[in-house]
Amino acid sequence: MAIETRTWRRPGNARIDFTALGLGTAPLGNLYRAVRDDEAHAVLDRAWAGGVRYYDTAPLYGLGLSERRLGALLRDKDRDGYVLSTKAGRLLEACDPDERTGIDAWFEVPARREVYDYGYDGILRSLEFSLERLGADRVDILYVHDLDLSHHGSKAAVEARIDEFMASGYRAMVSLREQGTVKAIGGGLNDWEACQILAERGDFDLFLLAGRYTLLEQEALESFLPLCERRGIGVVIGGPYNSGILASGPGPGAFYNYQPAPEPVRERVARLDAVCRSHRVRLVDAAFQFPLRHPCVVSVIPGGQGVSEIESNLRAAEAHVPPALWDDLKAEGLMRADAPTG
Repeated sequence: MAIETRTWRRPGNARIDFTALGLGTAPLGNLYRAVRDDEAHAVLDRAWAGGVRYYDTAPLYGLGLSERRLGALLRDKDRDGYVLSTKAGRLLEACDPDERTGIDAWFEVPARREVYDYGYDGILRSLEFSLERLGADRVDILYVHDLDLSHHGSKAAVEARIDEFMASGYRAMVSLREQGTVKAIGGGLNDWEACQILAERGDFDLFLLAGRYTLLEQEALESFLPLCERRGIGVVIGGPYNSGILASGPGPGAFYNYQPAPEPVRERVARLDAVCRSHRVRLVDAAFQFPLRHPCVVSVIPGGQGVSEIESNLRAAEAHVPPALWDDLKAEGLMRADAPTG
């Protein structure tokens, strides 16, 4: 069975055809453990063979390693046969190994230190460096990266960074779109509130929202997703399993938001899992399929560090979830009543 394709259009301008299953490549940047080159290539080869045609990366992922590995896969592919996105907002500079970014997050990666730069020249330089690492002459989508609370520490700091970007870097992204260098611009963020601020202040095409519209979290329905629907903004969902627990289930060792899952979250996931089991549906299948029910969502992009995870994602993309399961989740108070499930 072929993976479903979803189309986003900018009136009078661009069209992008996404596969409903995409691939987020942060794990292939050696996130939390080192992955050998042959293992990473096997993951990418299996995703391609399975029909995945949307690939997202960023300079941060493995401090350039993810982009280089992804570029090796795509180099001999028909450039019009896949969708590629990367991000901008931080530059990588050489440093001593003990001063590099993400010592506890990225393993066996180049000695590079991140420098946030949301200015005009910083955005252009970031894209230039990304194209070099990817071995590509263009990307389809450029997202401004991590303009959110989890990376800048306070609401005031986030607001200052957004002001910096909108006054300068945003103009660079609009110029790239106008020149046809990229088809679409947007934001890749972990907070829906920051996505909404950007959407209200600028003319953006797509947002990659990580971990904030899932079976566990649906607060984005308050105002951000309705705004996207009114404006014709497409949404890519990253982190659909909330960094693991919606794929693994609530057992020992389950992770939520990159930390050991707290007991209230484990209890809620256990209830979600029980409803899924009553319908003979894997929890991971429901977790993947749920965001796709929203009319703005064009792709869901779980990651994967092993071929078995890619196989599971491919299976989830083809899974049938009966409407009665969504009804039961709402009846149990485990899903917002206004969450689209049709």
